[in-house]
Amino acid sequence: MLAITSLLSPKYAAHINKIIKSLEEKFGLDDVQATPDPHITYQLAGVRQLSVLKEVLQEVAHTTHSFPAFTTGLGVFPGPNPVIYIPVLRSDELNALHQRILRATAPLCLHTDKFSAPDCWLPHISLALHDTTPELLGPVLQYLNEQTFNLKISINNLAILRQEGELFVRENVFKFAGHKLDEAAPVLEVPVPSL
Repeated sequence: MLAITSLLSPKYAAHINKIIKSLEEKFGLDDVQATPDPHITYQLAGVRQLSVLKEVLQEVAHTTHSFPAFTTGLGVFPGPNPVIYIPVLRSDELNALHQRILRATAPLCLHTDKFSAPDCWLPHISLALHDTTPELLGPVLQYLNEQTFNLKISINNLAILRQEGELFVRENVFKFAGHKLDEAAPVLEVPVPSL
């Protein structure tokens, strides 16, 4: 399976990774680090031809302009190993990009996950998954509750993440029209306290 995503800018990736590292130090939660690049996932899919997928996503990226997205609060996907995440608010621009990706990749997909469907898709940035427990959930949320998660991030790329052993690593990153991936302009809307 491949993940079709947007990577966070270096500034926000560092911020999220700092939170994730603090969860490892305080609670021993480190499974989310199998994906070292914080991101928003649009689709998980098995594909027929990776080279064609790259061409399709490059075309989508080159015909898309950067736009802001906003995060707020914390969320939990319940279960024996709850997933703790920062929700990304759906907007017209984010929904349109998601739908363009699904339409463009549909002929290439052998299979995809049900949570990529437009009615089920909940964009988010994962903070903890796989190694969490219901018993840890309360203390972890209490700890995270002391921070602010109101961010204004820039959606400015599409990236393919692929599984390599236990890790999910970058296969390709496609910048949006008129955007340089190495730009480091600050886009933080609300100051976030240090951990």
